[in-house]
Amino acid sequence: MAAPHAQATQEENNIRHNWTRNQVLELFNQPFNDLLFDAQVMHRRHFNPNQVQLSTLLSIKTGACPEDCKYCPQSARYDTGLEKEKLLEIDAVIEAAKAAKASGSSRFCMGAAWRSPHDRDIPKVAHMIREVKALGLETCMTLGMLSEQQADDLAAAGLDYYNHNLDTSKEFYGEVITTRTYQDRLNTLANVRNSGMKVCAGGIVGMGEEQKDRAGLLMELANLPHHPESVPINMLVKVAGTPLADEKELDPFEFIRTIAVARLMMPKSYVRLSAGREEMNEQMQALAFMAGANSIFYCDKLLTTPNPKANSDMQLFQRLGIEPEQYQMEKTSAEQEAELHQTLLEAKTDAQFYRAS
Repeated sequence: MAAPHAQATQEENNIRHNWTRNQVLELFNQPFNDLLFDAQVMHRRHFNPNQVQLSTLLSIKTGACPEDCKYCPQSARYDTGLEKEKLLEIDAVIEAAKAAKASGSSRFCMGAAWRSPHDRDIPKVAHMIREVKALGLETCMTLGMLSEQQADDLAAAGLDYYNHNLDTSKEFYGEVITTRTYQDRLNTLANVRNSGMKVCAGGIVGMGEEQKDRAGLLMELANLPHHPESVPINMLVKVAGTPLADEKELDPFEFIRTIAVARLMMPKSYVRLSAGREEMNEQMQALAFMAGANSIFYCDKLLTTPNPKANSDMQLFQRLGIEPEQYQMEKTSAEQEAELHQTLLEAKTDAQFYRAS
């Protein structure tokens, strides 16, 4: 048996931040069985292969977003029949969080259709965070771009994760979004990381991009100075009224390849099988778990689009021998202090990287 320090060295060797696009494309273009085998081996080094983390997503403010993201039914620029709603009251959020916990979720995610939150909204969402955490759930929010102060305020309220996706490669990004830049997104990720929160960042595939763009997205994420703790891989959900409503279907095997490559490049990150599961059969979902996906959204709706029914997920899990991962809140003060110290050290390094981007 290898000595502990040798094992630790091997683990660190798995973590890279210097990928080239050609190296990523080489992973994508392995024989399918070889790629899945390698991804599953890597997955087992860092995770229980038969556990999946369950998250529930609630839209706390729906519609009327000023952005022009071509995939999004919440954009005010497109007629998708979506009724805009104001920021939910805290009692409604608490009741939804209680229901999520009762159904088996360990993380509660809250999303608002904002370009960025107004400072006046931060105290209310901070209250939501504190109340949801008091129920014993991990917390995540996606509210658009954040300033440094807003990120610090959310972190002070106890927010565990902040989601802000890169969506696609730098090169293809302008084909999908023009109202905020790629650097805007990187700046928000920097503010989140520097605040001490965990980063949730991934993208969407099937938007008409090429494989080199899927490789570029994963390269951008894996070459951050600290990998996102959560990496959602979304399949485009085509919504009538959006510019991408008639986009051609992505080959399902290409989607699975994207999951597998994400697992190989970011070994310790949770890779979330995210939007688009409604269109995936059970066999495709099982392949995604084999490829290294170990997190899903477990609810009937993802913000405004359908998601498989929760009981259907549990039935599939039972057939596959998969169990929901449990959220462990019990940490000693020494462990919490050590984690905070490490996070702050990483944040200093990250700040230098993002400023240079």
